[in-house]
Amino acid sequence: MGGESMTHTAPRSGGTGSGPVGSRTGQRLSGLAVALGLVLFLGGFAWGAVVYLPYTVPTGSMTPTIDAGDRVLAQRVDGADVRRGDVVVFKDATWGNVPMVKRVVAVGGDTVSCCQDGKLKVNGKEIDEPYLAEDTPAEITGFPTVTVPKGRLFLLGDERGSSVDSTAHLTDAASGTVSRGAVDARVDAVVWPMNGMLARPTGFEALGALSSPGPLRTITALVIAGAVLVLGGGAYGPVAKRTGAARARRASAEPAGVR
Repeated sequence: MGGESMTHTAPRSGGTGSGPVGSRTGQRLSGLAVALGLVLFLGGFAWGAVVYLPYTVPTGSMTPTIDAGDRVLAQRVDGADVRRGDVVVFKDATWGNVPMVKRVVAVGGDTVSCCQDGKLKVNGKEIDEPYLAEDTPAEITGFPTVTVPKGRLFLLGDERGSSVDSTAHLTDAASGTVSRGAVDARVDAVVWPMNGMLARPTGFEALGALSSPGPLRTITALVIAGAVLVLGGGAYGPVAKRTGAARARRASAEPAGVR
């Protein structure tokens, strides 16, 4: 009796059937990755919504730090937490009772004046201001020494030539200062265009502690990690299916066994 040629096709996991693809462990891990990713992604956005306020800066008074039309994220803070060098968002009735963005250069109890040797002076110390445009004077027109009342702030725009800031209100009852309670938030970063976190105002370090950056980097990392986990977990099924299909094609192309 002659030999009989027979082809044996063994069932293989990950084929092109309509059932689940990939190993059970892989399916469970992919589901866990998607679930964890959603928690991180949505949690990061929720945390950011609680901590930060978005603003669009309408004028160029903070150029070059923030240009007109830039979108910023400002951390909600209590006015008592504001430090020298902070860029803050505030509203004051004397200034028009609309949101304004300026830099705090002096706080309650400080003396501030300009300009000696072309620099701003706070508590007798000349302040290095690298955030000003190159070769820009600390103030276009000098102003006499102002003693900032307790609980108030003295603010300047980084574009000293056109900014309507404390120097424009020196004749007011509060000598151009603003109450700490008028502050709504502290600007942490310029997000459009994506200029990133504001540089720390190191020129004020000798006068006291600076503010710490907000949690924006941590929030961003959570959102990115969540997105990666969701995409990676969601991709497991299609990848496993394609891998299984490729294995099935290779198996069908193998030479038939002879017995």
